[in-house]
Amino acid sequence: MTIDYALLRDLDDGERRQVLASCTPRKFKRREILCHEGDPGDTLHLIKSGLLLIRVATPMGYTATLTIIGPGDAFGELALLSADSKRTATVEAAENVETLTLSRAQLAALRAANPDIERMLIRTLVIQVRRLSAMVLEALYLPVEARVVRRLVDLARTYGGRAPIAEIRLTQDDLASMAGTTRVTANKILRELEDRGIVELRRGRIIVTDRTALVAAAKSH
Repeated sequence: MTIDYALLRDLDDGERRQVLASCTPRKFKRREILCHEGDPGDTLHLIKSGLLLIRVATPMGYTATLTIIGPGDAFGELALLSADSKRTATVEAAENVETLTLSRAQLAALRAANPDIERMLIRTLVIQVRRLSAMVLEALYLPVEARVVRRLVDLARTYGGRAPIAEIRLTQDDLASMAGTTRVTANKILRELEDRGIVELRRGRIIVTDRTALVAAAKSH
């Protein structure tokens, strides 16, 4: 199956093949750490299969889950633009993962040979800024119920694709972190959704049983 890597969409077929041919395949087992926050940022990863959790340390010493990424996504691209860049988050395999990696030296060679690579990197910067801006607006202006339900919709899409039922293999702590709230608050909202027959709560997972109703709930907030 051909993966549509978002990072490479601005490149033509030949340029895309050139980048992929330069990559080194890697495999990681579930719960394996791909990199730690503060590590040197010297490698770009294109995700071929599996899901990755992006986590950061908070000023209070806790670990917060920011998001989850999967096939077609990438991480580490911005760190390659500076020789002294550090990883801004810890990346953990939520399940078995395959990636294609590109080192700083390999990217520099591609950039020197193909000016279109610069366009690819600029587009990535624009997407990152827009995503961060949207997250700030959500945190400032959306009620917590809306944030939790919207994250559930996103996660159901990530884990379930187009299937009518989605089994989200994450803890309520992870969901709370992604929504910018506490586990107690997230649990209260999840219990209300469970009472409405939209989700089922299991140990270490959340099963979305009615995705249509979940989407409708997200739109109602």
